[in-house]
Amino acid sequence: MTLPTPIILDCDPGHDDAMAILLAAANPAVELLGITTVSGNGSLEKVTYNALRMCAVANIVVPIAKGANDPLAGKASAAPTIHGATALDGAELPEPTFEISQLSAVELIAKLVSECDRKVTLIPTGPLTNIAMFLQAHPELHDRIEHISFMGGSTERGNWTPYAEFNIWADPEAADIVMRSGLPLIMSGLNITHQALATPEILDRISALDTKLARTVVDLLQFFATTYREVFGMPDPPVHDPVALAIVIDASVARLVSAPVAIELHGELTRGATAVDLYGTTGQAANVDVAMELDVEKFWNMMIDALKVLGKE
Repeated sequence: MTLPTPIILDCDPGHDDAMAILLAAANPAVELLGITTVSGNGSLEKVTYNALRMCAVANIVVPIAKGANDPLAGKASAAPTIHGATALDGAELPEPTFEISQLSAVELIAKLVSECDRKVTLIPTGPLTNIAMFLQAHPELHDRIEHISFMGGSTERGNWTPYAEFNIWADPEAADIVMRSGLPLIMSGLNITHQALATPEILDRISALDTKLARTVVDLLQFFATTYREVFGMPDPPVHDPVALAIVIDASVARLVSAPVAIELHGELTRGATAVDLYGTTGQAANVDVAMELDVEKFWNMMIDALKVLGKE
Protein backbone atom coordinates (compact mmCIF):
# COMPACT_ATOMS: atom_id res chain seq x y z
CA MET A 1 0.00 0.00 0.00
CA THR A 2 1.38 3.40 -1.00
CA LEU A 3 1.31 5.93 1.80
CA PRO A 4 0.00 9.41 1.00
CA THR A 5 2.53 12.17 0.38
CA PRO A 6 2.73 14.48 3.41
CA ILE A 7 2.28 18.11 2.31
CA ILE A 8 2.23 21.60 3.77
CA LEU A 9 0.24 24.20 1.84
CA ASP A 10 1.70 27.72 2.03
CA CYS A 11 -0.87 30.08 0.55
CA ASP A 12 -2.51 33.52 0.33
CA PRO A 13 -6.23 32.78 -0.21
CA GLY A 14 -7.33 34.02 -2.90
CA HIS A 15 -9.91 32.17 -5.01
CA ASP A 16 -7.46 29.72 -6.56
CA ASP A 17 -5.72 29.12 -3.21
CA ALA A 18 -9.15 28.26 -1.80
CA MET A 19 -9.50 25.57 -4.46
CA ALA A 20 -6.04 24.25 -3.57
CA ILE A 21 -7.08 23.97 0.10
CA LEU A 22 -10.07 21.86 -0.88
CA LEU A 23 -8.04 19.59 -3.14
CA ALA A 24 -5.33 19.16 -0.50
CA ALA A 25 -7.83 18.16 2.15
CA ALA A 26 -9.80 15.72 0.02
CA ASN A 27 -7.42 13.82 -2.22
CA PRO A 28 -6.25 10.51 -0.69
CA ALA A 29 -2.86 10.67 -2.43
CA VAL A 30 -1.75 13.47 -0.09
CA GLU A 31 -1.87 14.08 3.65
CA LEU A 32 -2.38 17.74 4.53
CA LEU A 33 -0.24 18.33 7.61
CA GLY A 34 -0.91 22.04 7.91
CA ILE A 35 -1.51 25.38 6.22
CA THR A 36 0.64 28.48 6.46
CA THR A 37 -0.28 31.91 5.17
CA VAL A 38 1.62 34.76 3.56
CA SER A 39 0.49 38.20 2.46
CA GLY A 40 -0.12 38.35 -1.26
CA ASN A 41 -3.59 38.36 -2.75
CA GLY A 42 -4.59 40.29 0.37
CA SER A 43 -3.11 41.42 3.66
CA LEU A 44 -1.82 38.74 6.02
CA GLU A 45 -4.85 39.17 8.29
CA LYS A 46 -7.30 38.82 5.39
CA VAL A 47 -5.71 35.77 3.80
CA THR A 48 -5.35 33.99 7.15
CA TYR A 49 -9.02 34.67 7.88
CA ASN A 50 -9.86 33.32 4.43
CA ALA A 51 -7.89 30.13 5.04
CA LEU A 52 -9.81 29.60 8.28
CA ARG A 53 -13.14 30.28 6.58
CA MET A 54 -12.41 27.84 3.75
CA CYS A 55 -11.61 25.19 6.35
CA ALA A 56 -14.94 25.96 8.02
CA VAL A 57 -16.79 25.62 4.68
CA ALA A 58 -15.47 22.08 4.17
CA ASN A 59 -15.04 20.90 7.79
CA ILE A 60 -11.25 20.81 7.51
CA VAL A 61 -9.23 20.85 10.74
CA VAL A 62 -5.47 21.24 10.40
CA PRO A 63 -3.01 23.59 12.11
CA ILE A 64 -2.86 27.02 10.45
CA ALA A 65 -0.10 29.53 11.14
CA LYS A 66 0.45 33.11 10.00
CA GLY A 67 3.66 33.89 8.17
CA ALA A 68 5.31 36.88 6.57
CA ASN A 69 3.46 40.19 6.40
CA ASP A 70 6.03 41.76 4.07
CA PRO A 71 8.47 40.47 1.45
CA LEU A 72 12.17 40.14 2.25
CA ALA A 73 12.73 43.56 0.65
CA GLY A 74 10.13 46.33 0.53
CA LYS A 75 6.46 46.27 1.45
CA ALA A 76 3.61 43.92 0.60
CA SER A 77 1.22 44.55 -2.27
CA ALA A 78 -2.25 43.05 -2.68
CA ALA A 79 -4.45 42.18 -5.67
CA PRO A 80 -7.91 43.60 -4.92
CA THR A 81 -8.67 44.08 -8.62
CA ILE A 82 -8.57 40.29 -9.00
CA HIS A 83 -9.74 38.89 -5.66
CA GLY A 84 -11.86 41.72 -4.29
CA ALA A 85 -11.72 43.70 -1.07
CA THR A 86 -11.67 40.63 1.16
CA ALA A 87 -9.26 38.75 -1.15
CA LEU A 88 -12.02 36.11 -1.42
CA ASP A 89 -15.11 37.96 -2.62
CA GLY A 90 -18.12 36.33 -4.22
CA ALA A 91 -19.65 34.00 -1.62
CA GLU A 92 -20.97 34.05 1.94
CA LEU A 93 -18.45 32.08 3.99
CA PRO A 94 -18.87 30.85 7.59
CA GLU A 95 -16.86 32.15 10.50
CA PRO A 96 -13.76 30.17 11.55
CA THR A 97 -14.34 27.13 13.74
CA PHE A 98 -10.88 27.02 15.37
CA GLU A 99 -8.00 29.30 16.30
CA ILE A 100 -4.73 29.65 14.43
CA SER A 101 -1.53 28.20 15.84
CA GLN A 102 0.57 30.27 18.20
CA LEU A 103 3.59 29.27 16.14
CA SER A 104 4.79 31.36 13.21
CA ALA A 105 4.60 29.86 9.74
CA VAL A 106 8.32 29.07 9.75
CA GLU A 107 8.05 27.47 13.18
CA LEU A 108 5.05 25.38 12.15
CA ILE A 109 6.71 24.21 8.93
CA ALA A 110 9.83 23.21 10.89
CA LYS A 111 7.76 21.37 13.51
CA LEU A 112 5.68 19.47 10.98
CA VAL A 113 8.68 18.57 8.83
CA SER A 114 10.80 17.39 11.76
CA GLU A 115 7.98 15.34 13.32
CA CYS A 116 6.83 13.62 10.12
CA ASP A 117 8.03 10.05 9.58
CA ARG A 118 8.41 10.71 5.83
CA LYS A 119 9.86 13.45 3.68
CA VAL A 120 7.46 16.36 3.29
CA THR A 121 6.51 18.21 0.10
CA LEU A 122 5.96 21.96 0.37
CA ILE A 123 3.25 23.48 -1.86
CA PRO A 124 3.65 27.28 -1.98
CA THR A 125 0.88 28.98 -3.94
CA GLY A 126 1.65 32.58 -2.96
CA PRO A 127 4.82 34.67 -2.66
CA LEU A 128 7.74 32.51 -1.56
CA THR A 129 8.65 34.54 1.53
CA ASN A 130 7.79 31.90 4.15
CA ILE A 131 9.57 29.16 2.21
CA ALA A 132 12.74 31.21 1.79
CA MET A 133 12.73 32.10 5.49
CA PHE A 134 12.28 28.45 6.43
CA LEU A 135 15.14 27.36 4.17
CA GLN A 136 17.42 29.99 5.68
CA ALA A 137 16.44 29.28 9.28
CA HIS A 138 16.54 25.47 9.09
CA PRO A 139 19.29 24.14 6.82
CA GLU A 140 19.30 20.99 8.96
CA LEU A 141 15.84 20.14 7.62
CA HIS A 142 16.60 20.50 3.92
CA ASP A 143 17.07 16.75 3.56
CA ARG A 144 13.58 16.24 5.00
CA ILE A 145 12.00 18.03 2.01
CA GLU A 146 10.88 15.79 -0.86
CA HIS A 147 9.88 18.59 -3.27
CA ILE A 148 8.87 22.21 -3.38
CA SER A 149 6.06 22.42 -5.94
CA PHE A 150 5.20 26.08 -6.37
CA MET A 151 2.75 28.12 -8.37
CA GLY A 152 4.56 31.11 -9.82
CA GLY A 153 6.44 32.53 -12.73
CA SER A 154 5.98 31.80 -16.40
CA THR A 155 7.90 30.55 -19.41
CA GLU A 156 6.26 33.41 -21.31
CA ARG A 157 4.88 36.80 -20.25
CA GLY A 158 3.73 38.00 -16.83
CA ASN A 159 0.37 38.99 -15.40
CA TRP A 160 1.38 41.73 -12.94
CA THR A 161 4.02 43.40 -15.07
CA PRO A 162 4.73 42.58 -18.70
CA TYR A 163 7.32 39.99 -17.66
CA ALA A 164 6.58 39.14 -14.01
CA GLU A 165 3.91 36.88 -12.58
CA PHE A 166 2.39 38.18 -9.32
CA ASN A 167 3.73 35.61 -6.82
CA ILE A 168 7.34 36.00 -7.97
CA TRP A 169 7.03 39.77 -8.45
CA ALA A 170 5.72 40.11 -4.88
CA ASP A 171 9.00 38.79 -3.42
CA PRO A 172 11.68 38.11 -6.03
CA GLU A 173 14.43 37.90 -3.40
CA ALA A 174 12.61 35.03 -1.72
CA ALA A 175 12.07 33.33 -5.08
CA ASP A 176 15.77 33.67 -5.82
CA ILE A 177 16.64 31.92 -2.55
CA VAL A 178 14.28 29.04 -3.40
CA MET A 179 15.64 28.69 -6.97
CA ARG A 180 19.19 28.52 -5.62
CA SER A 181 18.36 26.09 -2.80
CA GLY A 182 19.42 22.93 -4.60
CA LEU A 183 16.18 21.23 -3.52
CA PRO A 184 13.90 19.44 -6.02
CA LEU A 185 11.65 22.15 -7.45
CA ILE A 186 8.52 21.96 -9.62
CA MET A 187 7.28 25.19 -11.20
CA SER A 188 3.67 25.67 -12.29
CA GLY A 189 3.71 29.00 -14.08
CA LEU A 190 1.14 30.94 -16.04
CA ASN A 191 1.98 28.99 -19.18
CA ILE A 192 0.36 25.88 -17.66
CA THR A 193 -2.11 27.37 -15.18
CA HIS A 194 -3.81 29.30 -17.99
CA GLN A 195 -4.81 25.86 -19.28
CA ALA A 196 -6.81 25.19 -16.07
CA LEU A 197 -9.81 27.28 -17.03
CA ALA A 198 -13.07 27.32 -15.07
CA THR A 199 -15.26 27.30 -18.17
CA PRO A 200 -19.09 27.42 -18.08
CA GLU A 201 -19.04 23.67 -18.68
CA ILE A 202 -16.86 23.15 -15.60
CA LEU A 203 -19.12 25.39 -13.50
CA ASP A 204 -22.09 23.34 -14.69
CA ARG A 205 -20.37 20.14 -13.57
CA ILE A 206 -19.71 21.62 -10.15
CA SER A 207 -23.27 22.96 -9.89
CA ALA A 208 -24.60 19.50 -10.69
CA LEU A 209 -23.10 18.20 -7.43
CA ASP A 210 -25.90 20.19 -5.75
CA THR A 211 -24.20 20.62 -2.37
CA LYS A 212 -23.64 23.68 -0.23
CA LEU A 213 -19.91 23.44 -0.90
CA ALA A 214 -20.44 23.19 -4.66
CA ARG A 215 -22.69 26.25 -4.64
CA THR A 216 -20.08 28.19 -2.66
CA VAL A 217 -17.34 27.22 -5.10
CA VAL A 218 -19.45 28.25 -8.09
CA ASP A 219 -20.16 31.63 -6.49
CA LEU A 220 -16.45 32.17 -5.84
CA LEU A 221 -15.43 31.16 -9.35
CA GLN A 222 -18.12 33.31 -10.94
CA PHE A 223 -16.74 36.35 -9.11
CA PHE A 224 -13.23 35.33 -10.21
CA ALA A 225 -14.48 35.04 -13.79
CA THR A 226 -15.87 38.57 -13.67
CA THR A 227 -12.59 40.13 -12.57
CA TYR A 228 -10.58 38.15 -15.11
CA ARG A 229 -12.85 39.38 -17.89
CA GLU A 230 -12.61 42.96 -16.68
CA VAL A 231 -8.85 43.06 -16.00
CA PHE A 232 -7.38 40.61 -18.52
CA GLY A 233 -10.12 40.21 -21.10
CA MET A 234 -10.15 36.44 -20.50
CA PRO A 235 -13.59 34.86 -20.91
CA ASP A 236 -12.84 32.13 -18.32
CA PRO A 237 -10.67 32.40 -15.19
CA PRO A 238 -7.57 30.23 -14.76
CA VAL A 239 -7.55 28.29 -11.49
CA HIS A 240 -3.80 28.58 -11.00
CA ASP A 241 -2.89 27.21 -7.60
CA PRO A 242 -4.34 23.67 -7.55
CA VAL A 243 -2.13 22.83 -10.54
CA ALA A 244 0.98 22.84 -8.31
CA LEU A 245 -0.75 20.36 -6.02
CA ALA A 246 -2.27 18.22 -8.77
CA ILE A 247 1.22 17.46 -10.09
CA VAL A 248 2.22 16.11 -6.66
CA ILE A 249 -0.96 14.02 -6.50
CA ASP A 250 -0.46 12.54 -9.98
CA ALA A 251 2.62 13.45 -12.01
CA SER A 252 0.89 12.34 -15.21
CA VAL A 253 -1.41 15.38 -15.03
CA ALA A 254 1.35 17.52 -16.54
CA ARG A 255 4.34 17.31 -18.86
CA LEU A 256 7.50 18.53 -17.12
CA VAL A 257 10.74 19.77 -18.65
CA SER A 258 13.92 20.19 -16.61
CA ALA A 259 15.48 23.60 -17.17
CA PRO A 260 17.60 26.30 -15.54
CA VAL A 261 15.38 28.96 -13.94
CA ALA A 262 16.69 32.24 -12.56
CA ILE A 263 14.92 35.23 -11.03
CA GLU A 264 15.51 38.74 -12.35
CA LEU A 265 16.15 40.99 -9.35
CA HIS A 266 17.42 44.24 -10.86
CA GLY A 267 15.81 44.88 -14.24
CA GLU A 268 13.96 48.18 -14.41
CA LEU A 269 11.26 46.61 -16.58
CA THR A 270 11.74 42.94 -15.70
CA ARG A 271 12.15 42.67 -11.90
CA GLY A 272 10.44 39.48 -10.76
CA ALA A 273 10.61 37.77 -14.14
CA THR A 274 11.43 34.06 -14.28
CA ALA A 275 14.18 33.48 -16.84
CA VAL A 276 13.40 29.92 -17.95
CA ASP A 277 16.11 28.56 -20.23
CA LEU A 278 14.14 25.97 -22.18
CA TYR A 279 16.77 25.65 -24.94
CA GLY A 280 19.94 25.48 -22.84
CA THR A 281 21.36 28.73 -24.19
CA THR A 282 22.94 29.73 -20.85
CA GLY A 283 24.83 26.51 -20.32
CA GLN A 284 23.58 26.44 -16.70
CA ALA A 285 22.51 23.24 -15.01
CA ALA A 286 18.79 22.58 -14.76
CA ASN A 287 17.43 23.39 -11.29
CA VAL A 288 13.65 23.21 -11.83
CA ASP A 289 11.16 20.82 -13.37
CA VAL A 290 8.97 23.22 -15.33
CA ALA A 291 5.36 22.23 -15.97
CA MET A 292 4.47 22.82 -19.63
CA GLU A 293 1.25 21.05 -20.61
CA LEU A 294 -1.78 20.12 -18.51
CA ASP A 295 -4.08 17.13 -18.90
CA VAL A 296 -7.12 19.35 -18.48
CA GLU A 297 -9.68 16.55 -18.19
CA LYS A 298 -7.64 14.72 -15.56
CA PHE A 299 -7.10 17.95 -13.62
CA TRP A 300 -10.78 18.86 -13.46
CA ASN A 301 -11.83 15.29 -12.66
CA MET A 302 -9.42 15.44 -9.72
CA MET A 303 -10.82 18.78 -8.61
CA ILE A 304 -14.47 17.77 -8.91
CA ASP A 305 -13.84 14.46 -7.13
CA ALA A 306 -12.45 16.49 -4.21
CA LEU A 307 -15.60 18.61 -4.11
CA LYS A 308 -17.71 15.43 -4.07
CA VAL A 309 -15.78 14.07 -1.09
CA LEU A 310 -15.90 17.28 0.93
CA GLY A 311 -19.46 18.16 -0.05
CA LYS A 312 -21.13 15.11 1.48
CA GLU A 313 -23.70 16.41 3.92
